[in-house]
Amino acid sequence: MVWNKNIHFVVVSVSIIMLLDGLEGWTMFHRGRGHGGMLGSPKAAPNTTAEWFRQLLDHFNPTVLHTWEQRYFTNASFYVRGGPVFLMIGGEGTADPIWMVTSQWIEYAQRYNALCFMLEHRYYGASHPTRDLSSRNLVYLSSEQALADLAYFIEAMTVKYEVPEGTKWIAFGGSYSGSLAAWLRAKYPHLVHGAVSASAPLLAKADFREYYRVVQDDLAMYNLFCVAAIRHATQELSMLLKDSFGHKIVNKLFNLCDPIDVLEKNDVSNLYDTLAGNLAGIAQYNGDNRQFEGLSLNMTLKSVCAIMDDESLGTPVKRYSLVNNKLLEKYNKKCLDYKYDKLIAYLSQTEWDSEAGQTGGRQWVYQTCTEFGFYQTSDLTAQVFGDYFPLDFFIQQCSDVFGPRYNGTLVMQGVKRTNTIYGALNIQATRVVSVHGSVDPWHVLGITQTIKKDSPAIYIKGTAHCADMYPSLSSDLPQLVAARKKISDLIGQWLGDD
Repeated sequence: MVWNKNIHFVVVSVSIIMLLDGLEGWTMFHRGRGHGGMLGSPKAAPNTTAEWFRQLLDHFNPTVLHTWEQRYFTNASFYVRGGPVFLMIGGEGTADPIWMVTSQWIEYAQRYNALCFMLEHRYYGASHPTRDLSSRNLVYLSSEQALADLAYFIEAMTVKYEVPEGTKWIAFGGSYSGSLAAWLRAKYPHLVHGAVSASAPLLAKADFREYYRVVQDDLAMYNLFCVAAIRHATQELSMLLKDSFGHKIVNKLFNLCDPIDVLEKNDVSNLYDTLAGNLAGIAQYNGDNRQFEGLSLNMTLKSVCAIMDDESLGTPVKRYSLVNNKLLEKYNKKCLDYKYDKLIAYLSQTEWDSEAGQTGGRQWVYQTCTEFGFYQTSDLTAQVFGDYFPLDFFIQQCSDVFGPRYNGTLVMQGVKRTNTIYGALNIQATRVVSVHGSVDPWHVLGITQTIKKDSPAIYIKGTAHCADMYPSLSSDLPQLVAARKKISDLIGQWLGDD
């Protein structure tokens, strides 16, 4: 659930703007098997050395006995025996141990003397259940298997750390892992007492056309002229792509790695999707304090609109290219790689990239094709970003990457199944707090209004994706500060409940 780490290297069009949620980072970890800290000693330093838990490959077929090792991290530095246990759920990327040292949930843990664990999601980071990432092996990658992983992990840690009977576990997660936190509470209420679910898309949806409507609204908050300039830039780009002379201008303006060929429709779609994705990623994480992960873009909606509104910088399409080129520079990329075939080739790689695993592109695309959809299409906002990346464009990627059986029918069935088994926005669970920011496009698929008193919603105006999870800044909006306090107090209420 996400800003793509590989932006401008290969643009992973299939909903990878959801990647890089609150648990993902760039850090590669030491493959140690150290202990998670000294229990009962609040003065013990946090240990961010990786530990390993033997996990079942398939929790739902008792005849499959294959096991594998799943990575987790422990922080017992605040723990006092009798305190709660906090579980941070890994999402669609490498679990970064920096989250075991700093962030809001660690502040909550310090307040409530909690023992803290973070479990990496199967198939991401260094948690490799299978030899490779072939389509045959990816059948064991699903949210249901991940939830069962968490359940078995909770039971095992309860024994390993001699957690007293009656100790309350609280689950935390952001974006996709925020959905997992809510679903864990709903599916395994005997194991998890409450859940903090940040920026969680609980409604699976194939054609997530509303995503770019929110991006457009976000830009309009700063200046309506900014939205008009982007619309004009898209129109200019379309005109330039109509003749060979214009092609040369586009190649130069946007610093394309390969000359554009308008006969390759998927290349054109991928280019438009990439340029829209530039603004979407900035909107999604606008103003979030991600510096501690080393992930800050140093670009905001305000700075984008400052460029798009400045007529002295050239025509609208010229200004649009300047935004793109600033991101290229940020990620140390020499050119914009937009070729569809390269995208498919990248997503078709089945080998693990390194000891710490892939960044998660192929795995997450698989989950969108089989469970969630979440495709950020141009079907609603064609007047601003163009209408070149409709739902069919994304579904075709499923087939091109995983095979012809991964077609539109399979995608729609997967979306329906996910909403059926979890309940979508009608999830039945108590003690789940749903937290969303108004700037974050993903709030459209989440719970933003309190329906049941025992599972409140916190809607933070002016904040973006998973903003409540990050360390505090002196510049934080008052409503964000208030939201964090409310979450902390809610946890205290839950811990007092029988």
